[in-house]
Amino acid sequence: MPDMTATADALDRTVHHSPDVLFQEVGDETVLLDLAGESYFGLNEVGARIWQLIGEGATLRSIFDALVEEFDAEPERIHADLLALVDELAKAGLIRTD
Repeated sequence: MPDMTATADALDRTVHHSPDVLFQEVGDETVLLDLAGESYFGLNEVGARIWQLIGEGATLRSIFDALVEEFDAEPERIHADLLALVDELAKAGLIRTD
């Protein structure tokens, strides 16, 4: 089991949608359009839920807590996947972090 304490402070960040991103929910998925980079990104059901919670101004900790409640997966897996997606979205310029 991975040690989540080393990255626990990472969950204290708040993330926000970039103003240059348009998005549309399509069923259980969300499609993002980066206007600055003219790129499309697709998010699966879990990614779409994360995107929705980001839009509500949630901290990563509250997003993590919601995902643990809503999805049938090990907390360690949810933690790793959440941080990986947030890092990917930030590198693509789709979100900003505090």
